[in-house]
Amino acid sequence: MAFFLPTSFLGLQTLGKYHMFWPVPRHQQLFTVIFHLLNREHVKCFHFTTTSPSAIPVDPKATHMLSTKTRSEGRNGEERGGKDRTDTSSPHPFSLFSAGAAKRRSKNQEDLLMISKKNGIRPPEKPLSVAEWEELRGEFKGISKFEDVMLEQMIKCNSSIDVAKSLLSMVAMRKGDISYNLLVKYLALCVRQELMAEVCDVYDILKVRFKTLETGAYSLLIKGLNGSDRWREAFLLLEEIKKVMTPSKGNYGNCIKGALNNQEINLACELYHEMLAKDLIPNLDTLQVFFDTGKCVKDNQLKSELLGILLYLRENQLYPGEALMQSIKLWFESIPGENWEGCLTTIKNSGKCPVCNQNLESINLSQEEYNALKEKIMKDVIQGTDTFRKTTPQELEEFQNFVENHPPYDIVIDGLNVANVSNKRNQSQTLLDVVFHLAQQNLRLLVLGRKHMLTGSHSWKRHIVAAMQKKADFFFAENVSEDDPFLLYATLHSGSHCKFLTRDLLRDHKACIPDSLTRHLFFKWQRGHQMVLSHYWPGKRIKFQPILTYDTVVQTTGDTWHIPYDEQLVERYSYEVPTKWLCLQRK
Repeated sequence: MAFFLPTSFLGLQTLGKYHMFWPVPRHQQLFTVIFHLLNREHVKCFHFTTTSPSAIPVDPKATHMLSTKTRSEGRNGEERGGKDRTDTSSPHPFSLFSAGAAKRRSKNQEDLLMISKKNGIRPPEKPLSVAEWEELRGEFKGISKFEDVMLEQMIKCNSSIDVAKSLLSMVAMRKGDISYNLLVKYLALCVRQELMAEVCDVYDILKVRFKTLETGAYSLLIKGLNGSDRWREAFLLLEEIKKVMTPSKGNYGNCIKGALNNQEINLACELYHEMLAKDLIPNLDTLQVFFDTGKCVKDNQLKSELLGILLYLRENQLYPGEALMQSIKLWFESIPGENWEGCLTTIKNSGKCPVCNQNLESINLSQEEYNALKEKIMKDVIQGTDTFRKTTPQELEEFQNFVENHPPYDIVIDGLNVANVSNKRNQSQTLLDVVFHLAQQNLRLLVLGRKHMLTGSHSWKRHIVAAMQKKADFFFAENVSEDDPFLLYATLHSGSHCKFLTRDLLRDHKACIPDSLTRHLFFKWQRGHQMVLSHYWPGKRIKFQPILTYDTVVQTTGDTWHIPYDEQLVERYSYEVPTKWLCLQRK
């Protein structure tokens, strides 16, 4: 890579009318800069190193250029690591914009670099000379910040790094410098292609030029450095982020991977627990590296950590993907002396595993668990400081009196949520269909609505609302109120038999539940009591997602583990649970 450094950064040797750089440490050999003292209008000339001669703009008067190794070579001349790429270098310049090329340009070449509303600028497939870039830039005068837009497209298209270098060469020739934003975009391309030497070069440049960086650049560097032999420096950048904000789960995850890849297990575990303490949910690929490391390291402390990760998945109703599931399976089977065997299976409605004949945990709470959950929800979510709740104490008290003055309900319905399941039918008519369908089963129904549903609008016709009120009780909250607290209160107050109908996952309320045991009980209660309208054909058919009799979470008996997982490429709605399981049993 090449990059302009002010003369104060490096020593200069005067040669006649030229100043030139003599060899200095590698990260400072990124540009060879020649200062033409006799003509200040052409003071800067850059030697931008690349694997393609077409990307090296050389001043014909500049006869004292220093040679440097191409960036495809490492520090000792070896082939540098990185993702395998097709070699896009060519001994001939990319001639799309050479003299007379505008007349000879084929339709395919025009399409390659055309601007369209859909695709924007498309980067060239081969490096361009400075002159060719300038000609291309001139064709897109309507595009502000042409270089930024072009680099963004290179990232999107995963262009050859030499193409990006040739663009920066043009920028350096024209402006005498490369901006921070362009450096960061170039860094993003290097990180994506896992070009470790380039990442380290850009990092060294940024350290010299800027005292601090914005978090996006820190995040890119953390990701890039953790794949290099300078992975420990990523931890210094993590500390810089902590000074201004909480690092992301990706920042922590990349540092954890760097530590584990270098067998620094204690350090990785410390970071893992630190991010959990900050309520950051680890990415699944971060957890996968723990299990992959466990296959190679026989360490009781690490084994305890891995079992703790499985319990973390259980407590937070998290489902591994297929890749993580396979890593968990292989780790169990690699534990010496324990003789674990894993099989993949599908568990039917009976809740019995067909592999080991073990019955999975029931979805129902015990009466003791139900009472404890009810007390916690009433105190911490409904009566406590719930930042997600938009209602008043007076309105909540009015609703509590309403519920207490009516017999227990069988189903509590989130009226607006249900009314919006179809865009092919009037909202009031959709809700009417569902209410009538459930009322036919002689169920006591409570519908939670908003006061605007009484105004007689096109969406909420008065005669339809009146017809529903004959089949169910209604409570109309203020239009700005959040109905989740009402939904939870009415359902819990009515008893353990009562269900609630909504597609809302109620995830926001997890933040209001202080301890992991209560969170686990809440999710379990939710899975056993939440009805979801999965299919609605106006005037024809209504179908609800079935509520399973068993709990779909990671679970163990000591000699068995059952882990639900998401199949690769198999999509499911957020309210659905996985159907595939990993059964692990000790033989």
